[in-house]
Amino acid sequence: MLKKILNVSLIILPVMLFSSNDVSLEQKIGQMLMVGFHGTSAKPNSQICKDIKKYHIGSVILFDYNPVNKNKPKNIANKKQLKKLTSELQSCSYDGKLLIAVDQEGGKVQRLKSKYGFYGKFPKASDVIKMDQSQIRSTYIKMSKELKSVGINYDLAPVVDLDINKKNHVIHGLGRSFGKDPKTVAKYASTFIDAMHHYGVLTSLKHFPGHGSSVGDTHKGFVDVTHLWNKVELEPYRLLNKKADTVMVAHVFNKKLDAKYPATLSKKTVNGLLRKKLGFDGVVITDDLQMGAISKKYGLKKTLNLAINAGDDILLFGNQLDPKRVVSSKKLVNSIKSLVKNGDISLKQIDKAYDRIQKLKRRL
Repeated sequence: MLKKILNVSLIILPVMLFSSNDVSLEQKIGQMLMVGFHGTSAKPNSQICKDIKKYHIGSVILFDYNPVNKNKPKNIANKKQLKKLTSELQSCSYDGKLLIAVDQEGGKVQRLKSKYGFYGKFPKASDVIKMDQSQIRSTYIKMSKELKSVGINYDLAPVVDLDINKKNHVIHGLGRSFGKDPKTVAKYASTFIDAMHHYGVLTSLKHFPGHGSSVGDTHKGFVDVTHLWNKVELEPYRLLNKKADTVMVAHVFNKKLDAKYPATLSKKTVNGLLRKKLGFDGVVITDDLQMGAISKKYGLKKTLNLAINAGDDILLFGNQLDPKRVVSSKKLVNSIKSLVKNGDISLKQIDKAYDRIQKLKRRL
């Protein structure tokens, strides 16, 4: 009889462990956070490890460049060190499915550089399109394999912005776009996603609802695309809405879509346009909420309130852009908790985000 009872309990236990009813509010909130941190290791007594354990932080973002001391790496020093760091980070997580992200597009935007012992010569998108399809596939499979080899499971790419403004420094100037035709862009982005999936790396289409027409840089401040933006910029998201793992929303302001808020903080743009109109039901991640376009205009609580109510699931705080404005996981969790307590954010909204994130993690 005892043997039978033990067998039954073994069957029931895993179900109980993964029931969202058993997860505390602060742990659900923790799953919604992607944070950057300083350190090339994550020992059990490190702040990042303690935060991941305590709050069930869902994702981290890694950088090579250290804004505090440019002579020292922030998180990425070499292959061996990075593999150890990601392993230590996973050991801190409750489910072994911590999302460990980098920006690895190719060209100027690749965190795994040759000076750290990585390949580091992946071409930018505007050069990729000059290659044939099999070359492109093998290029991106090589990139995916390298990410996987050091424990990175989430690439904040591909860029699906259309190359429609030659004065655009951020996309056109850096050759980050696959071109101006949405079908062509979707085709190359699809090859990129397939290659990443080959080694179990998740991806993110960016920057919704389109950064290709802009002139300004949202890293530095407010960028209004109202008179430059074109509806055709939505097309790659429509074409890839069933394939995309996640979509990253940009901080661009477009009066035609929302007369009050930039895309990241806009319910009309995220919930209305991306989810309802274009049919995307996966995870939505914000661009870095410490970028000038947001931080210069909104306080932390207002930013969190608007972002979650807009329908964003993962809130990105890279702790990268301004060493004086590092925000702790504790402060983020407590700020969101108090917004829920005050009725500014509904528990239902947190649960929806939590469920979408769990569904995403099951793909790993």
